[in-house]
Amino acid sequence: MTRIGIILGSTRPGRNGEAVARWVHQVAAQRTDAEFELVDLLDYRLPHLDEALPASMGQYTRPHTLTWANKIASFDGFVMVTPEYNHSTSGALKNAIDFLYGEWNNKAVGFVSYGSAGGTRAVEHLRLIAGELQMADVRNQVALSLFTDFENFSVFRPNGFQLESLTAMLGQVVAWSTALAPMRTR
Repeated sequence: MTRIGIILGSTRPGRNGEAVARWVHQVAAQRTDAEFELVDLLDYRLPHLDEALPASMGQYTRPHTLTWANKIASFDGFVMVTPEYNHSTSGALKNAIDFLYGEWNNKAVGFVSYGSAGGTRAVEHLRLIAGELQMADVRNQVALSLFTDFENFSVFRPNGFQLESLTAMLGQVVAWSTALAPMRTR
C-alpha cells in the first residue's frame, strides 16, 4: 500500500504546527487508499547540516543522517506541514530536507502551511526545493491563517472549508505517489 509521511516541519517550543499536523494525520487516517504516518522533526534531532559530502552523492556517514534517510526512504510521498517565518519555511524543515537527496526523488509532496498570510510564501519556496529534488508537488494546498484558523493565534480551530482543501490535497498526493511508483523501482 502507498505510504505517505506527514512531516511536522517546526521544532519551535509552543509550535502551532503540532496541532495542525495531528489534524492532518487524523483526517488522513480515515482514508483507505494509503497509510499515513506522522513524522515529527523533533524526534530526529538533526544538527545543522554536518555531512561532508553533498547529499546528491548518497554517501551519508552520520548515524542521525542514516536514521533520517531510512525513515524518508520508507515513504512513497509526503505532506509537509510548515510554518511561515520571514516569508519562507522553517530553518528546521529546510535543514531536514537538505540532509538527503535520493530519498526524496520521484515522490509526490503536498503542503499544509500556516502563518499570517496562510504560509503561502513558505510553500512557494518549498515548491522550488521540491523541483530540485525531483519531487512532484501537487497543486492543491491548505493555507491556514493565524487570524481566522486559530484563536488568539495559538489554538487551532480550522474553518470548515479547510477540510475540503485538505481532502483534495491528500487525494492528489496519494494519486501522484501511486503514479510515480514505477519511477522509484528502476
